[in-house]
Amino acid sequence: MKVPAPRHRILLHTCCAPCLIHPLEVLTRRGYEVVPFFYNPNVHPWREYRERYLAVAAYCEEQGLRLRVGPYEMERFLAEVSPLEAGAAGESRVRCERCFAMRLSAAAVEARRVDAAEFTTTLLVSPYQDKRLIALAGEHASLGHGVLFLFEDMSAGYRDSVEASRTTGMYRQSYCGCVYSEKERYQKGDPPPR
Repeated sequence: MKVPAPRHRILLHTCCAPCLIHPLEVLTRRGYEVVPFFYNPNVHPWREYRERYLAVAAYCEEQGLRLRVGPYEMERFLAEVSPLEAGAAGESRVRCERCFAMRLSAAAVEARRVDAAEFTTTLLVSPYQDKRLIALAGEHASLGHGVLFLFEDMSAGYRDSVEASRTTGMYRQSYCGCVYSEKERYQKGDPPPR
């Protein structure tokens, strides 16, 4: 009788259900035991956070995964990014850098907590996220918490994930999640056109 090889555990920071689809497939196919972790204090407003959480929880249940959930620390997120001067050059990049650092640091801590030697993030699926900033935040969290950060640009699976989420009726959001990205996505003038 052949004994199956032990599976390596990896913590997968999860921003939303649609972005979970492709990395979960890839990592499972490679033999990882995937532990999804929902920690997204950047998501605003609360109703949006709740919709994203419920979609992730439902998908994890459907896939037979035990979802780990961090606290909703919206106030902490705002404190991290609010000291930026309005209109400062690179303001958006710095906000994203701080947001990625906050979330990936929490993911590294959670990876240690669940005895995972590695962690990664579903943020690497979106072609709209700055992969270099994600890599830097992941590497920094890795060094700070003693777990390996698996960096892999998974944006090749983005369209398939979008299609799969549409086909199944999964909740899909139309902006990154933070109040700043919501404004960038929807504000077309000031005051808003009637």
